[in-house]
Amino acid sequence: MTNPDLLITGATLPDGARADILVEGTRISAVGQGLNSASATKIDADGLIALPGLVDLHTHLREPGYEQSETVLTGTQAAALGGFTSVFAMANTLPVADTAGVVEQVLRLGDEAGYATVRPIGAVTKGLEGLQLAELGAMANSRAAVRVFSDDGKCVFDPLIMRRALEYVKTFGGVIAQHAQEPRLTVDAQMNEGEVSAGLGLAGWPAVAEESIIARDVLLAEHTGSRLHICHLSTAGSVDVIRWAKKRGISVTAEVTPHHLLLTDECAESYDARYKVNPPLRRTEDVMALRDALADGTIDIVATDHAPHPVESKDCEWGAAAFGMVGLESALAVVQTTMIETGLMGWNDVARVLSETPARIGGLNTHGQKIQPGVQAELVLVDPSIRRNFGIEDLASLSHNSPYLGVELAGQVVTTIHQGYLTAADKQVVDSSIVSASALEVSRG
Repeated sequence: MTNPDLLITGATLPDGARADILVEGTRISAVGQGLNSASATKIDADGLIALPGLVDLHTHLREPGYEQSETVLTGTQAAALGGFTSVFAMANTLPVADTAGVVEQVLRLGDEAGYATVRPIGAVTKGLEGLQLAELGAMANSRAAVRVFSDDGKCVFDPLIMRRALEYVKTFGGVIAQHAQEPRLTVDAQMNEGEVSAGLGLAGWPAVAEESIIARDVLLAEHTGSRLHICHLSTAGSVDVIRWAKKRGISVTAEVTPHHLLLTDECAESYDARYKVNPPLRRTEDVMALRDALADGTIDIVATDHAPHPVESKDCEWGAAAFGMVGLESALAVVQTTMIETGLMGWNDVARVLSETPARIGGLNTHGQKIQPGVQAELVLVDPSIRRNFGIEDLASLSHNSPYLGVELAGQVVTTIHQGYLTAADKQVVDSSIVSASALEVSRG
């Protein structure tokens, strides 16, 4: 078997220009008008937007340890269906990804699945306990070459541990991705603290619990001269802190999730646990501030925080339900709905926040490249004209805890190309046997 060359005709590039794209082997060989290839498989992209393959800096693949929720295979299939060609896998697995052995296992599983480049994120502290630094150097020097470290799901709450982590990763150009949640201010918290939580009688999660950690950590990043990344920013106050830090010249980047760009704490009035997430859905004022900050560059990227859970963890009373929602398959549609359809951003901006910048932050040089000859063929074709009620049939994840079921969203991924071969085609995931064989062929050169 030889992976066929691909000729994409009539695509609209992020800058609005129309072009054909020829993929030969694993790379884009030509971009222009009237391209021809007798041997290539032709893909008609008339009316479709061509973007560089999307990169998610914040995915929970759950394997090893929680395969009832997701596996590396099913998670990367969800990624392919959503237009992602690379995902960074968070460390809160069982065992925790705090050693070279575990991160290399995750890397291997991603390579074997073949749907996306999987880059493991290493834990900052052993067992995510916040007490002792994990084997940062060993993970960085492993075959997985880890450059992003996070205890996501838990905050690195000890300022001394956080300082030491920042100093350590600076030596090899790494970055600490902080889950900003002061634990003492969020004991038993169930949702955003405000009028809605008071009316529902649910324990509130104050904005200051996030903002105070971010304020502390940007100062630590300034002190150490190291790189800091803030996960899932959710409040207007957090935006203000990041904006201040960037003006001061501190090396900080920040992400926002699609759900924090669209949904508000009023969703909790339904007591539907699909809307229970960490950090919680916030006020309308916060949503508007996050959209503006993403548009003006204060927030650098969109990341999904894809967090699959089995049915029993969500189909229960609110207080007992797990935090988190799936988001890989719906992310681009939510961004189009909230940012493109509102006129806040264009497709060039979407390429920046969902591909180019997350790849740069994560140190992934093979992805996030502008569509041009010579770069690795990581591409997604999107139909922006589609309007659909998002449903279970739109999910490839093993879990179905999506907050968008039944919600009308704009746009849909039609085709995803990873390393020059198809991982999603005609709005469907390509069969795993075909993808794994294609990946094996690429690995053999």
